[in-house]
Amino acid sequence: MTLYAILKSDVGALPRAVPEKFSWFAALLPPVHALAHRLWGQLVLFVLGIVALVFAAPSIGADAVIWLYILIAIASGFAAPGARQRALKRRGYAAGGYRFSADADQARLAAMETSA
Repeated sequence: MTLYAILKSDVGALPRAVPEKFSWFAALLPPVHALAHRLWGQLVLFVLGIVALVFAAPSIGADAVIWLYILIAIASGFAAPGARQRALKRRGYAAGGYRFSADADQARLAAMETSA
C-alpha cells in the first residue's frame, strides 16, 4: 500500500493522485522525468547541478564527480513527489487529502467517492 496525495481541481477536472514515495523514474532519468511532468524548476536545478559538476571536475576529480552525480540523481528521486505537487498546485489544483491505496487509480476513485 502506498500513500497518495490527492489534488483536486476547481474547474471539474478529475483529481490527481501523486504517490508519496521515492521515484525511480526521477532518479534514473531526471531530465526526462522533469520534462514528462513539466517540472521546470526541477529541470533547471538539475541542469545547474550538472553544469557545476562539469566546471568542478578538473579540480575535484572524476571519481568525486561520479559520486556527486549519483547524489544529485538520488536527491531528484526523493524530491519528485513534492515537485509534482507544487507544479499541480500552480496549475490550479488544491490539496484534497491523502489516501492509502494499491495504485493511483484506486486512490483517485476513493477520493471521488468521498467527495460526492
